Amino acid sequence: MKTIVLGIETSCDETAICIIEAGEHGVINSGNEVKEPFNNGPEIKVLGNALQSQIEIHAKHGGVFPALAKREHSKNITPLFIEALKKSGLYQEKKSTLGDEEKTKILVSLKMEHEMAADVIQLLETIEKPNIDVIAVTQGPGLEPALWVGINFAKTLGTVWNIKVVPTNHMEGHIVSVLVDSEKEKNVTFPALALLISGGHTELVLIKSWHEYSVIGRTRDDAVGEAFDKVARILGLEYPGGPKISALAKKSRERVKNENIVLPRPMLNTKDYDFSFSGLKTAVLYLVKKMGELSETDKEDIAREFEDSATEVLVKKTRQAMIDHNVRTIIIGGGVIANENIRGAFQKMTSMDFIDVNLFIPQIEHSTDNAIMIAVAGYMRFVSKVDSLEVDFKASGNLSL
Repeated sequence: MKTIVLGIETSCDETAICIIEAGEHGVINSGNEVKEPFNNGPEIKVLGNALQSQIEIHAKHGGVFPALAKREHSKNITPLFIEALKKSGLYQEKKSTLGDEEKTKILVSLKMEHEMAADVIQLLETIEKPNIDVIAVTQGPGLEPALWVGINFAKTLGTVWNIKVVPTNHMEGHIVSVLVDSEKEKNVTFPALALLISGGHTELVLIKSWHEYSVIGRTRDDAVGEAFDKVARILGLEYPGGPKISALAKKSRERVKNENIVLPRPMLNTKDYDFSFSGLKTAVLYLVKKMGELSETDKEDIAREFEDSATEVLVKKTRQAMIDHNVRTIIIGGGVIANENIRGAFQKMTSMDFIDVNLFIPQIEHSTDNAIMIAVAGYMRFVSKVDSLEVDFKASGNLSL
C-alpha cells in the first residue's frame, strides 16, 4: 500500500516542502539479527520537492536571525507548496470559493501567523484538496519562531482538508535521511549508532530499533558545525563558514603544511562519548593573535589543522562507542557530513576496522536540512503507530530524541 506524504521543514534558514510516495517493506528475518520493517528502508519516490535557502540573507548578519528567518518562511512557504504540488502532478484548480466558516477556521489556525493568512486563504480558495494521506512537519529542535511557521501551516492544511498531521523530530529526520538513497540496498541491523553533526548539534545516538533512541554522547558546548562557522569568522571568512574552511583545508593538503601550526584535540582521551569544540575554537583565536597578519597560506594551514582536529575527535569517539556497544550499523547525518574530509575519514575507518559494520551516509543533497527526510521520518512514525504521536503539539526548540 502506498502512502502520499507531505513533508514540511522550517527549523532554521531553509524553507523546504516535498511530497513523497512511500511504501513499506516487509519484515525480514536473517539468522539472529534483529530485523523489522524499514531495515531495508521504506520504498520512497519523491514526487515533488521545493526548497528556498535564506543563506544569502543571513550572510549579511554573520548568522541566522530567528525573527528574520520566520519572516522569510512565512513569505516562502505557500509558493513552495504550490511548486511541490505542481511538480508532483497533484495541483488541481478549484472552481468554488471557501465559505465563511472555512475562512474563520483558517484565521483561527493562523492567528499567530497573520502575515501569511491571506496567502493561505487564497491558496485554499484556488486549489482542490490534493491526494495527500498524511502531513509530516518538523516540531523541533530548531528556532521556535521558524518552527511555528511550518507547524501552523501544516495544522491549517490538516484542519481544512481533514488530514493527519505528524510532529516530526528534525534529528530523527537526519538519521533516516540515509534511507532515501534508492540506488543502494539498505541493511540496517541493530543495535545501530548514529553520529549527528550539524550547526546546532553534535551527538552520538544509540539506536536499539527504529524510534527507540538513547543519546550516549553530546557536545558540552559548541556543536562542531558552530565551531566551523566561528573559526571561519576568526579567519575573516563569510557565513556560512563550513564550506569555506573545507575549501581552504583542501588547498593546504596539496602541499606540505607549516609544522608550527598545531591545535589541540579536545576530550580526545576522555572515557566518555562527549565532545567539546569551544576550546578548539578559542585555540584558533589565540593562534591567530600570536601569528599576527595572516597570509593566504597561513589561513589554509590553520583551516586544515582545525578540520583535522575536529575530524580526529569525531572519529575516535565514534569508534569507541561502536566497540563498546557492539553496533552492527553506523549512521552519520547532519549538514557537517557534507564535509569531504570527515566523510572520507569515516569511510576509511569502517573499511579498515569494521568490515562487518554497515556504514550509511546520506547523499550530499540530503545531508543538509530538507523536507524529504522529514517526510520519511513522519511516514515511518505514522505507519508504525508510535504512541508518542500527539493530536495537538507545540514547537519545541530544544526537542530531544
